Amino acid sequence: MAIQSVNSTLFALLIISIFPFTHSLSTVAISETGNQTLVCAITHSAANNQTPSSFLNCTGYPQRIQIPLNPQLNSVSGVVGGNGFICALTSSHPSSTSVMVCWRFSDINSNMTYTRLYKGPILTDLASGNSRICGLVNSSTSLQCWPWKDSNFTDAAANTFSSSLAVGENSLCGLSEFGQVRCFGSDRNVTDFVPDGRFSLVEAGFRHACAISTNGSLDCWGNMEGERPQGEFTSLALGENRSCAIRRINGTVICWGENGFDLPQLLRNESFISIKAKRRVFCGVETSNFTLFCWGNEGFDSNPKVLDDVIPGPCRSREKCACGPLPNSGGYCDQGLMICENCPAHSPSLPPPPPQSPPPPAPPSSATISGGGKKWSSKMVAFVVVGSVGSFSFLLALSIFLFLRYIKIRGSRIHDSGRLEEGGPPPSQSNSRQASASQPIPPPLLRKLSHLISMGNGGHLEEFPLEKLLKATENFSEENKIGNGSFGSVYLATLDDGRKVAVKRAENSSTSSYVGPTKRGGQEEKDLAFANELEFLSRLNHKNLVRLLGYCEDSNELILVYEYLENGTLFDHLHKNLDNSPLSSWPMRIKLALDAARGIEYLHEYAVPHVIHRDIKSSNVLIDSTWTARVADFGLSLMGPHEEEGHLSLRAAGTMGYMDPEYYRLQILTTKSDVYSFGIVLLELLSGLRAIHKNENGVPRNVVDYVVPYIVKDDIHRVLDTRVPPPTPFEIEAVAYVGYLAADCVSLEGKDRPSMSEVVNSLDRALVACLAPPVLSRSTTASSASL
Repeated sequence: MAIQSVNSTLFALLIISIFPFTHSLSTVAISETGNQTLVCAITHSAANNQTPSSFLNCTGYPQRIQIPLNPQLNSVSGVVGGNGFICALTSSHPSSTSVMVCWRFSDINSNMTYTRLYKGPILTDLASGNSRICGLVNSSTSLQCWPWKDSNFTDAAANTFSSSLAVGENSLCGLSEFGQVRCFGSDRNVTDFVPDGRFSLVEAGFRHACAISTNGSLDCWGNMEGERPQGEFTSLALGENRSCAIRRINGTVICWGENGFDLPQLLRNESFISIKAKRRVFCGVETSNFTLFCWGNEGFDSNPKVLDDVIPGPCRSREKCACGPLPNSGGYCDQGLMICENCPAHSPSLPPPPPQSPPPPAPPSSATISGGGKKWSSKMVAFVVVGSVGSFSFLLALSIFLFLRYIKIRGSRIHDSGRLEEGGPPPSQSNSRQASASQPIPPPLLRKLSHLISMGNGGHLEEFPLEKLLKATENFSEENKIGNGSFGSVYLATLDDGRKVAVKRAENSSTSSYVGPTKRGGQEEKDLAFANELEFLSRLNHKNLVRLLGYCEDSNELILVYEYLENGTLFDHLHKNLDNSPLSSWPMRIKLALDAARGIEYLHEYAVPHVIHRDIKSSNVLIDSTWTARVADFGLSLMGPHEEEGHLSLRAAGTMGYMDPEYYRLQILTTKSDVYSFGIVLLELLSGLRAIHKNENGVPRNVVDYVVPYIVKDDIHRVLDTRVPPPTPFEIEAVAYVGYLAADCVSLEGKDRPSMSEVVNSLDRALVACLAPPVLSRSTTASSASL
């Protein structure tokens, strides 16, 4: 019995180590809205034997007309649909980036609104219900759903699923790492009756769900209509009160549901490779020539054929296809990728179930149990060997997974508010570190300079002697002081060659409004902020970023030298009543906002790696001689993730009044924290009020609390800066549009804010609108985080 217990354990480990889980990227999507249906499918195109491309083709019913999508995308890897939307996923190979774009519509004959919903790490699973989409990031348990406001259950489901996402009307299901079904949401009939066991696939309908077990049998639960069929199956599609499944034995489809729902007679002998459903409509890709057929309403009764040459499934790497490639699909994917075959029943990749009773006596063999007199049969030895190999494979895979997770977590610590360059020494170095503890550690600047020179980024920087800078700033006199930065004061200096420069000197500032690391002061924090700014500005180059000329490191002095921007800061023009300031015009205010937005967009989108500024504010927006705005002060900046992909856990830093409340509360930083701060700058430009100012009673008040309610009520004219002439009829539309944009930027949750690319596009349109008839509406400023 002990031997049988060991064998059973090894068998379970072996099952886990080689079990072929599925991913749920679909090549077919259905959208029903009103009495109209839109069917979209990824089709194949490879002209002149070039690299194969995939395009999204859509047909509208009952008119049966081609629906053009603008813009047309290529290299589409997955598509989903729901009530009034179609979304397509493009993934670049061999890079690791996915982009998801969506088209929204209320009628398939009307114009479709296009928006980008996601750009970030590869999405390996994607599923949609009628009103939401969910995806898994990069084969991990990281879950993202859109829209966020209606997906509160995703908090409970985070880090739960490994594959096979399925989205119902009020439920979200998927498979765990070990093949168990997990469901979350408000539909208790689905979430409270999840079956036990191991499964290879789960699908969700309107108010019910079904799963296919590892042996092909079907389990269903929730409010399902009709009688669940018996047999073995490979694929499922669930709609509203109706369901279909593909039989494993021959690929034919069986359907069941309310009012005797069934497959049309002319399709009952067809073999299908995949099927998809949305409410009443079902579609399937036929096996022999990959034709797409649909059924479920009268629009398909007489002619169910929709499209030819539909890509039958997502392209995968060879190691992810447990049962090899799908026949006749070799020309649909880039080189090295393939479309996976559905595994047949009792696949050779799965071992037979463990014995239920002890095996019968076997002839004696030379294999004996150490320390006992019992002998093992050759079958038992073979079984243990196979089980051991499987369990070893599992443990090896688990070790690699945990190691990679550790590296990822440890690597992300470089974003912490401690030193960027320092981490715990490897175990092999711990003794040597102790032995050399008396040796001084090089300061961050020297390490940073060494790194920049080795990377070829520091060659264009000039090293200034301290004596020259002391002379140029009159020993850093207060008369030459023109501002404060993240790690010190800024002075105006005139060099011997006549150049005017801005000199930033590291020092403690008792009057700083900064929150977080730099407020603590100390040489280490000054060194860190100095090294950050030196690194970032030495490799960043954009017309809307301030330019670094050189540096000085002498004894305890840490100094950076910049080009001098003679028109001061945006803060000065807004809050110090500068005479003859061009900011007395609304077009100029919008233009300067657009300049700054482009600089931040460059940091978020085009810098490699991406940069999060962390201290966007009007005093860090400088204006040059041509009245072009430039973003300055990178002392708090960090290399960080893109858009909603925040994974940084660190102490909050920034300036009071501009700091993202979500970042301050949750200690998680994303690019959307910069978006919030920029939203405060937009509110300053509109109202002329400081981020934190005093009301008529002398009580401190945040500009968000005062201005945004007026914007929401379409009363922005009540809070506009009175020092600027009232906007013209053309200008008022643009100013209101910027107001709506600012309100979106300061949304409490980062996922509800636009990206900086969307901010740039909106400000560009607003600037054009100042000189043209108004064509803007508030709806176009809505955050792309909602459908």
